[in-house]
Amino acid sequence: MVQRPGRGIFPNLHVFPGGKVDPADEGLSHLCEGLDDTRASAQLGVAGGGLKYWVTAIRECFEECGVLLAYRDNRPFEASGDDERTRFDRYRRTLAAGDDNLAALARQEGLRLATDRVLYFSHWITPPTAPARFDTRFFVAAMPDGQCAVGHSGETVAGTWLPPRDALANFDAGRWQMIHPTLTTLRAASRFDTVENLLAAVVARRHLGEVTATLHEQGMQHVGDA
Repeated sequence: MVQRPGRGIFPNLHVFPGGKVDPADEGLSHLCEGLDDTRASAQLGVAGGGLKYWVTAIRECFEECGVLLAYRDNRPFEASGDDERTRFDRYRRTLAAGDDNLAALARQEGLRLATDRVLYFSHWITPPTAPARFDTRFFVAAMPDGQCAVGHSGETVAGTWLPPRDALANFDAGRWQMIHPTLTTLRAASRFDTVENLLAAVVARRHLGEVTATLHEQGMQHVGDA
């Protein structure tokens, strides 16, 4: 999880890495592994263009916490040594600054985006009473072997890798600020004892409880709602 800066909309909140869809995130089906736009759009309940949400999730995860969900030579990406880690850290900085795009990085390094390993988790639309309105899709993926999460100092002020129950304990103790989408996601994830069991439940669409009237008022949508 990362902590937002103490400025702007929703300051100081602890959130998951993420951000808005950029125009450069569209039209990359030729670089995506195991998922096309038709199936992605069907999962989201939209007429088309759904694959760009997976691409955005991969890009933002790389920008904000340095984790790159991709394949190279048909294997999950792992930097080969310090020199390559330094090179990919430069890519990360230029992406975050808007001076590069994920498609160019993938072509230059012979990568395919691991869209098959990124699973659609939930859909939230902030209620009218919120200080800003967001239409947000949440995704989940297993942490790749051979990588580590490192926060981006320009976009966040802190980054922490921890079990869901510990994040919830920080909220309950008043140490962290979080909003309903984050809390609901953490509570859902905390019900599973392993990453494998969580991912299997997401594939089977049994990871979320009932979308109650209260949750819907807080912004939670039925999975697949457009």
